[in-house]
Amino acid sequence: QVQLVESGGGLVQAGGSLRLSCAASGNAGILTMMAWYYEAAGEERELIAYITRSGETRYKDSVQDRFTISSDNARSTAYLQLNSLKPEDTGVYYCAAVSPGTTYWGPGTQVTVSA
Repeated sequence: QVQLVESGGGLVQAGGSLRLSCAASGNAGILTMMAWYYEAAGEERELIAYITRSGETRYKDSVQDRFTISSDNARSTAYLQLNSLKPEDTGVYYCAAVSPGTTYWGPGTQVTVSA
């Protein structure tokens, strides 16, 4: 079993930055990938970026130039650096972690970007 806890969300002005963290505990050694999802109010949750244990990364096109995913395998922690934030980035950001056959989810962290 793996537990995930996100942190780093908050209120920021447009153009600002935040760094989200996702700490995995429990049997984190079985994880093969960690990812960040975004859910705006009334919308479906969507994938923003993922990073594999070997360091391969992929991004949603619309955030490619503004967001950066990274990880510290030794600390079982993934990060999402959010730069040049826009009001439309407002929503709940969820961390997900994948092991063979199972996806774990964190409770989410709210990001609010004011105009």
